[in-house]
Amino acid sequence: MMIGPVANCGKKPNARLDVAVVGATGIVGQQFIVALRNHPWFRIACLAASEKSAGKTYEDALRDPSTRALRWFCSEASPDSVLGMTVQDASTLSVSEVDIVFTALESDHAKKLEPAYAKLKPVISTASAFRYDSDVPILVPGVNFDHAKLIHTQRKNRRWNGFVTPIPNCTTTGLVVSLKPIQDDFGIETVTMTSMQASSGAGRSPGVLALDVTDNIIPFIPGEEEKVQTETLKILGSELGGHVRPAEFRVSCTCTRVDVLEGHTEAVFVSTHKPCDPSTATDSMKRFGENSRLDLPSAPEQLLVVNEDPFRPQPRLDRDAHGGMAVTVGRIRLDPARERGVKYLLVSHNTKLGAARGAVLVAEYLVKSGYVSQQPNP
Repeated sequence: MMIGPVANCGKKPNARLDVAVVGATGIVGQQFIVALRNHPWFRIACLAASEKSAGKTYEDALRDPSTRALRWFCSEASPDSVLGMTVQDASTLSVSEVDIVFTALESDHAKKLEPAYAKLKPVISTASAFRYDSDVPILVPGVNFDHAKLIHTQRKNRRWNGFVTPIPNCTTTGLVVSLKPIQDDFGIETVTMTSMQASSGAGRSPGVLALDVTDNIIPFIPGEEEKVQTETLKILGSELGGHVRPAEFRVSCTCTRVDVLEGHTEAVFVSTHKPCDPSTATDSMKRFGENSRLDLPSAPEQLLVVNEDPFRPQPRLDRDAHGGMAVTVGRIRLDPARERGVKYLLVSHNTKLGAARGAVLVAEYLVKSGYVSQQPNP
């Protein structure tokens, strides 16, 4: 995808920050549109996608050319306010008239396009393209917002006015939220995790995915385990003078795909430095949940919820906790195979906290903290 002549996004209003959604026709792009609907700080001013969608209204770009069916995949209705907007070509997009760019691109396209946008504006990304660069923070709400200081280093290194800040893999998100209080209170030696990931995380492959996953478990998701292991250590590491020193514990995981629509379930086994039992781990997680309220529009009342019912958490019952923006943990038990530590299960919403809504929450923090230059008006 080449970067060519530019197309403008439109005039900036006074009341709210103008945002662009790039990759708007895909599943994650649609999730951004739902997350931004009626947002008190942000207004969708520009939609962009591939060349084949450019020049069409958003509604026409979503319609199947042969059946005219609207390919809208979110459970929430498509907002009328965006259906008539003209889709821009992502490869020729000028972002000069917006304040923030949200990108929902495949990694190879993100690698080419996000730097072009970041030269001018902040880019909040769901792609993995820049997650592992030393001057790029992977931000998780309530966990490592102090890593945002890397933005100053990134701007200096790359001579950008903006920046790129990706969110992590959706499987990583639930894991690091649950590990944060344990790391802070007890220290971590090792983490072993097995995921049972929702089919929605694989995207939409009509007639293929259903045949694969129905009455089945897929025991391999290419690249997923390496992403989770690397990202967990970076997110829970320490920011030191313009780079992150990864956390020093070891992470091992097995990632599988199961016949669940939304909500990733993870079985987690943690060895700790200090003595840790179910009671003290539960207290630690509860305190973290109670103290994690962020004064931001998309923030949940609790980022981490402990459910002491032995049959919880379950994806169908717990993925929508606090609007799908909370991680629910349960079955916190001693692990007889470890000298110190516990084991537990968690459920997190992979297409809300783990995707577009989580990215919008990160953007809210960056606005409030001054990393985005224009503050929203009342």
